[in-house]
Amino acid sequence: MSKILWKANSETKLNSNLYRFEKFISKKFNKKFNKKYEKILNWSIKKSDDFWSSIWDFCKVKGIKSNNKIKKSKIFYKNIFLPNSSLNFAQNLLSKKTPSKAITFLSENGFREERTWKDLHNNVSKLQVFFNKIKLLNGNRVAAYTINSIETVEAFLATVSIGAVWSSCSPDFGVKGVIQRFAQIKPKVLFVTDRYYYNGKEINILERVPEILKKIKSIKYLIIINYPGKNFLKKNIKFKRLKVFFWNDLKEIASKKIYFKKFDFEHELAILYSSGTTGRPKCICHKNGGVLLQHLKEHQLHCDIKEGDNIFYFTTSGWMMWNWLVSCLASKASIVLFDGFPMFKKNDLLLKIADKEKITLMGVSAKYIDSLYKLKIKNKYRLKNLRTICSTGSPLSKEGFEYIYKNLKKNVHLSSISGGTDIISCFVLGNLYEPVISGEIQNKGLAMNVKIFDENGKIIKNKKGELVCINPFPSMPLKFWNDKKDEKFKKAYFNKYKNIWHHGDYAEVKNSGGFVIYGRSDATLNPGGVRLGTSEIYSVIEKFKEIKESIVVGQKWDNDIRIVLFVVLNKKFDLNEEFKKKLKTKIRLEASPRHVPSKIIKVNDIPRTKNGKIVELAVKNIIEGHEIKNKEALANPDILEEYKNIRELNV
Repeated sequence: MSKILWKANSETKLNSNLYRFEKFISKKFNKKFNKKYEKILNWSIKKSDDFWSSIWDFCKVKGIKSNNKIKKSKIFYKNIFLPNSSLNFAQNLLSKKTPSKAITFLSENGFREERTWKDLHNNVSKLQVFFNKIKLLNGNRVAAYTINSIETVEAFLATVSIGAVWSSCSPDFGVKGVIQRFAQIKPKVLFVTDRYYYNGKEINILERVPEILKKIKSIKYLIIINYPGKNFLKKNIKFKRLKVFFWNDLKEIASKKIYFKKFDFEHELAILYSSGTTGRPKCICHKNGGVLLQHLKEHQLHCDIKEGDNIFYFTTSGWMMWNWLVSCLASKASIVLFDGFPMFKKNDLLLKIADKEKITLMGVSAKYIDSLYKLKIKNKYRLKNLRTICSTGSPLSKEGFEYIYKNLKKNVHLSSISGGTDIISCFVLGNLYEPVISGEIQNKGLAMNVKIFDENGKIIKNKKGELVCINPFPSMPLKFWNDKKDEKFKKAYFNKYKNIWHHGDYAEVKNSGGFVIYGRSDATLNPGGVRLGTSEIYSVIEKFKEIKESIVVGQKWDNDIRIVLFVVLNKKFDLNEEFKKKLKTKIRLEASPRHVPSKIIKVNDIPRTKNGKIVELAVKNIIEGHEIKNKEALANPDILEEYKNIRELNV
């Protein structure tokens, strides 16, 4: 039986952006919706061209909107929304120019600084002047290996303001992970923070830079940013063949009025990375207008973000939620950035921040909420301003849902959300018209015709199946970088069901209309809600002479996913603790700490198909106690018995 945890009162609904939008479209299209989310949803799906055009108008997008709302195509991803429309993404995020607060930065060690909207304009202007001097052009790529700081946001805004393409990696990625990503897109400029801090430990980033520059010859300009509140970390490093600048030097440039050139709605905005199970990470290229409209919709209609709100999301600069957070500036809200360990010296550190900074929307991972629940943290802060808590990254358990209302705040909208890097937004999320039900994401997003399919492509309800979207939407990726004839793109999303977006998540839709997400249906890993590919782990493992073969899978464990590595060893070698430590250290350094397996287990053989492909999904299913279908496709099906009831996987 569904357990209702919270309902918005009548006053909250009538003061919401969703209600304002309802009145807006009611008047415009002469329709009545009667504060029924399902009615607005059905209209938005049926009339998606009118809906997205209305989002532009309602959210007061700065740009030139054409009369043509959609250029239709029989091919899903070739539908083009608002063709011939143009805008400047940065201009829409910098629509305020007042001396009021725009961004706050907080470090784990207590350093705090602010930027006003006026400051942002001045600093972005200076970077524009600098980019002009170095002849950074429309379409050139700018890469950032930086922390979640105000400087990173300013660099992003300046980059996209001139039509260059932004891409970032967080510092917890090792050198190899950075090279695997940035080398593909050939950036002209690299921003790098000199160091970062995590749980009290200082990590030097500068010492990694020479190897990155050696492997990525396209980089001509390096801009070094000192960690906020710290002097530049001086290291005797010589950088040949390129020009080096320091952030403090750029601050001395005289500012000018920012020039906002309009770019096509489909113009390249940013490149994000989704690691696959084979080969290098995929470079997902996102669109200028599609990202802006989708984010405005989610921020204003689903999360009820308003001008003057303070928005906090715990994220790194390499996760899509960073882009989502920064876009809140387009709703004239202030954003709060945090860098470091979320429980540094204080288990409830983020709650303290939410209280002190008067946060109105607080975004965290399901893993973080689960940690608070397990630690039995009881809130000692008022959280007077907090209206919304967003949870994403991985499925939030019923215990997590109920913990929020019992221990953090009774009158709060808990909006569990789910989407992905692939769409830089959400498929399913919350709204203020519907109740919050324990363990369920409230609804599909407006204009997102999300369904659950069985293996045969039939719609199912109250059963676990594949999450799909059967109608196009503007934040579909423009392309994969260097993907001739869209071969990798089509394989990633349209291989399983013809001309229908297949996302790769197991999910279930309930009678209430709410969704339960169960995790990945493919071999992609998702520990702590961060999506990782297995290929980056394999590329490290293959260097070890001790290992003959290996297979990496994700195992559901303790309301999260943990990484399990199975290895077949060469003769004369043994899997002892010393070797495990050596292996983990190498993975941590060359991939990232997130890639490090929780368990390393010795096996005699790896299950394979008859054409020699390893079957990660079969192993994943068997260690989680699921039935293995289509065993006849395996060359060695008997070996699966070895993976059953492994004692080490029960602890």
